[in-house]
Amino acid sequence: MQTLAVIDYGMGNLHSVAKAVEHVASGDTKVVVTADPKTILDADRVIFPGVGAMRDCMGELKRLELDTVVKQCAKEKPLLGICVGMQSMLEASDENGGIDCLGLFKGNVRRFKSGMLGEDGEPLKIPHMGWNEVLQLTPHPLWQDIKDGSRFYFVHSYYAELAGPEHVAAATNYGGPFTSVLARDNVFAVQFHPEKSQHAGLRLLENFVTWNGKV
Repeated sequence: MQTLAVIDYGMGNLHSVAKAVEHVASGDTKVVVTADPKTILDADRVIFPGVGAMRDCMGELKRLELDTVVKQCAKEKPLLGICVGMQSMLEASDENGGIDCLGLFKGNVRRFKSGMLGEDGEPLKIPHMGWNEVLQLTPHPLWQDIKDGSRFYFVHSYYAELAGPEHVAAATNYGGPFTSVLARDNVFAVQFHPEKSQHAGLRLLENFVTWNGKV
């Protein structure tokens, strides 16, 4: 039986993610929600979720000594980042006056600018909240049976701005295009919430459960 660990550092709807994975996983997958470094490092696959402020996110990761655990997982096993979990993989965030992050991808986390207008000329609200299209820019095993342009559920005021395009796997438009998915080797990270995204989100989680970490 394989084990899938959902990292518990107090920053996310962890049990919602775990229940969604259990729903799509076969009987040979054990899902554990845990903050124990050894359990996480011993798992076959790892999900790194997150919501809330980046300062709190990074503070709890460091307090629990899980920052080094995430970095180690990124080197050796399938790792899925979700929302703030994805953002924390960049070098730094503008949130809370500037916060150093994990540095797994080159780039920074920026806040959506106030005064943005939609295609209809109407002001766009911050946070970006609700369903939006995800445009696939690179092929990936986690896109299997998910149509390009499928809609996923977002809740965020900040977005990832990468230093270059090589690891941008998908983009979404909100007052202009922004990176909604990062991918490199065995790491896949999404700005949206797959556990809240109905069919497309559950399909992505199902693809992750069987992904061997190779592209």
